[in-house]
Amino acid sequence: MSFVSKSSSVLTKSLPVSIASLSGYFALLKPRVMSLVIFTALTGVLIAPSHINPVIGFASLLAIAAGAGASGALNMWYDADIDALMRRTQNRPIPAGRMRKEDALGFGMVLAVLSVMTLGIVANWLAAALLSFTIFFYVVVYTMWLKRLTPQNIVIGGAAGALPPIVGYAAATGEISLASIALFAIIFVWTPPHFWALALVRADEYGRAGVPMLPNVKGADRTRRDILLYTLLLAPLGLAPWLIGFASLAYGVIALALGALMLLFSARVYCHRTGAKADRCAKQLFGFSILYLFLLFAAIAGERLVAIFALTMPW
Repeated sequence: MSFVSKSSSVLTKSLPVSIASLSGYFALLKPRVMSLVIFTALTGVLIAPSHINPVIGFASLLAIAAGAGASGALNMWYDADIDALMRRTQNRPIPAGRMRKEDALGFGMVLAVLSVMTLGIVANWLAAALLSFTIFFYVVVYTMWLKRLTPQNIVIGGAAGALPPIVGYAAATGEISLASIALFAIIFVWTPPHFWALALVRADEYGRAGVPMLPNVKGADRTRRDILLYTLLLAPLGLAPWLIGFASLAYGVIALALGALMLLFSARVYCHRTGAKADRCAKQLFGFSILYLFLLFAAIAGERLVAIFALTMPW
């Protein structure tokens, strides 16, 4: 741990009052992750067969976003020691000395309770229970247990990040459907190749922090193989919304093209194993994987929004 990290740790433990700013609390929410949660949950709402009241829909998405923020805050509270050792995370509020751990814990707990209660009141208690389970799974099962225990942490723990479409669908309908499970499956299978691409580049940091990610436990070659295998499963799985019937043939064509590109990027990671080009290929896969998931869900959400707009027009 660097001198700055040690000093920050002492500072955050010794100060009797909170030193956190609004920007610090905002950072705890992991806004980039939250935006993905909101987007995938919105897609879950939009594929519902019945249209949700816009006010209830907005309030539900706000509650789901708050639940995601609570998960992020509690993750940063528990992982402050790891975050201080990794270049990618050492500027987060706690390791950087801008917030005390207990403030992050209190903020996360209050936000978790409020998000679940709000979703139960404005939508239904099935959606609230699913949101509660999502927060529990991410914080307790993934962060506190799996992350430091097994290189399969991101495989199992990825279920938490895959649940928002199911929560959104449940908020709109009060039930779970095959369509929402299909969206869950896409995100669940997408998560390992997405994170392992980053882990290939950051393997030394994860090793130094004591996090058993696949590259620093099983090796880079095994990681490249598993990335390719998961992508081979992901590419046809992306067609599921069309095959099930809640997305059009146009979506199927988009999904097919995106899946082929995802396979191409994964194959390049598999083939290039040493030197700067290997790192560059891994970074390119990581970046494209984000675009892949966004475009896939945007295609579904766009189709549903067009259909809703057409139904509400007086013609």
